[in-house]
Amino acid sequence: MESKLPEPVDLAADLEFFKLLTDSFHRLVGKALVQPGQGPDWLYREALFVVLVHNTDPDPRFIYANIAAQTRFEYTWDEFTKLPSRLSAEAPDRKERQLLLDAVERQGYVADYRGLRVTKSGKHFWMENGIVWQLLDERGRSRGQAAAFSNWTDV
Repeated sequence: MESKLPEPVDLAADLEFFKLLTDSFHRLVGKALVQPGQGPDWLYREALFVVLVHNTDPDPRFIYANIAAQTRFEYTWDEFTKLPSRLSAEAPDRKERQLLLDAVERQGYVADYRGLRVTKSGKHFWMENGIVWQLLDERGRSRGQAAAFSNWTDV
């Protein structure tokens, strides 16, 4: 059974959300998302890799996008957190994206993912070497899905 995340005013600095994000990554992927001493503020403001999270709504909406993600996709925090995550890909690429998300739900995570994405201004880029994982709380309940990537190629 899926449950919804509480929607604090600012998940970017929320320690509980950071713990959910990093703990689920570690449990599923088997390595650390961040190094010891790097907390929610570091991940949000200083990380050079993109981190995005969407919720469990029927049409999932982004609930987290670090500064690297906002820069890459050209959306502000307020814009991102109102955006259905399907809009990070154009219509022809959404079927492939949905197949990925379905695989992540079944398997827990997918590594070395490559997918075509689109920015707010319509520029395209290949997200490369991405990891997409289920956000699972300590009881195994789904809280959404997250993606991280540090490599991309503009098209």
